[in-house]
Amino acid sequence: MLNNWQACKNILCIRPDNMGDLVMTGPALRALKEAFGAKITVLTSSIAAGIAPFMPEIDEVMEYDLPWVKTGSVIDPLVFNNVIAQLKERQFDAAVIFTVYSQNPLPAVMLAYLAGIPNRLAYCRENPYQLLTHWVPDKEPYSEIKHQVQRDLDLVKTIGATTHHHDLYLQVNPALWNAAEDKLTALGFDPGKKWLILHAGVSEVKRSYSKANWIKAAKQLINYNGYQVVLTGSASEKQLTDELEWQIGAGAFSTGGLFRLEELIALINRATIMVTVNTGTTHIAAAVKTPVVVLYALTNPQHTPWQSSCMVLPYQVPGNLHSKNEVINYVNQFFYSGLMDYPGAVAIVDSVIELSDNPAAFNNQQLCIIKLMEQVIGTI
Repeated sequence: MLNNWQACKNILCIRPDNMGDLVMTGPALRALKEAFGAKITVLTSSIAAGIAPFMPEIDEVMEYDLPWVKTGSVIDPLVFNNVIAQLKERQFDAAVIFTVYSQNPLPAVMLAYLAGIPNRLAYCRENPYQLLTHWVPDKEPYSEIKHQVQRDLDLVKTIGATTHHHDLYLQVNPALWNAAEDKLTALGFDPGKKWLILHAGVSEVKRSYSKANWIKAAKQLINYNGYQVVLTGSASEKQLTDELEWQIGAGAFSTGGLFRLEELIALINRATIMVTVNTGTTHIAAAVKTPVVVLYALTNPQHTPWQSSCMVLPYQVPGNLHSKNEVINYVNQFFYSGLMDYPGAVAIVDSVIELSDNPAAFNNQQLCIIKLMEQVIGTI
């Protein structure tokens, strides 16, 4: 079976999720590229496609929003005909479908099957029969839980693709820091004083963190710890960053929608530390080795920062906002009941201080939630 993959030089990787998901897939893409010397094409969403140019493992991007992945638009069924036609034109040797354990891979597998791609690899709980040529039974989350990066690496390892470099990585253009710095300076920011990034925006309401606590933490970091606080966010989050700036006062700088993605990456790369919610910014920070404090809503425990200096402050999603996905509900039922208190502003400030003082001491914190869950699995 492995010999079929050794000859694969044109590989399609399907990862149609969010930006952070694609960043976490980077080490597995690297393994495929190094092991087979292959051209790597990624089929991903419009939300994630923007990060691809900064991932050297990716040679080409196909951008499509698919209806089995959360999107803000209605997908025309004709898109499938377009996707399949383009996949056929590219004559891929193989397809690898990357998923979170709560996702069903088979819709994406069907695209590769109908396009006639001869080798198809994915995790799957059901028996896929002819849809997959290389089927890896999915044991998560019932008998084990892995970090997403490890899950992806283990998938490609089954067909002989490995790498010694497991870190997340994004290419940073140092020159773009000058452009970002100019924009900040125009707001009154002093580049000679210490500063950090606070990213409060979330893609889903269930992951949101208390505005009051953001404000309290930022005020203390400014007034007692001497930080300037750069409030980052997308253009759609400008109202939030403006409101936080107004409530926090002097020393806070609203930059919602101000930076292009490449500038944001350069900004995060230069920051002393970043405080964020569990979004793509977490994985950007990990990829550029910036210490990060993560206010971590317990929706996907396997998506904490990977191999980076971090402090993880988990909190539970309110019961009325829990997912209807039965796999996620299983995890909620067995692992999160009464498990984590909601972290307050003091916890944020203390974490920033500890992490700033000794970032190397917290290099393995990203696995703390998974290790705790593994202990629970052993008692079931």
